[in-house]
Amino acid sequence: MVAPTPIPISIAALVRDGLVLLAHRHPSRRWYPDCWDLVGGHVEPGESPHQAVSRECLEELMVHIHDPVPIEMPISDPTLDLHAFVVTRWDGEPVNAAPDEHDDLQWFRPSDLENLKLAHPTGLSDLLIAVRNATG
Repeated sequence: MVAPTPIPISIAALVRDGLVLLAHRHPSRRWYPDCWDLVGGHVEPGESPHQAVSRECLEELMVHIHDPVPIEMPISDPTLDLHAFVVTRWDGEPVNAAPDEHDDLQWFRPSDLENLKLAHPTGLSDLLIAVRNATG
């Protein structure tokens, strides 16, 4: 039996003042309900991961991001082809523009992440390194 092709997903870690923005996935979500995650979503046909993360940040947060930097973020879900980015510059103030997807947005210190229920906890150490590197 041939394994299905992994679904391409692009996600963004918005970092400001040493904090990372996470969205709490709505409890009614089919995939990864009731946990904290980076914003993002599916890469549409004909779209690059870079284009997808820009579009998703606009749709979900109402911000125009600049210069997303790809980072490694391994996950344990073989059904996903994850493309993660760190973003330190954007236009606008992030708001929850997708309340059907997320029921909360919060800024977290890297030390806070270890105590959260995360969608992809296996990528936590890489995310922490990326946040620390982005903040100098």
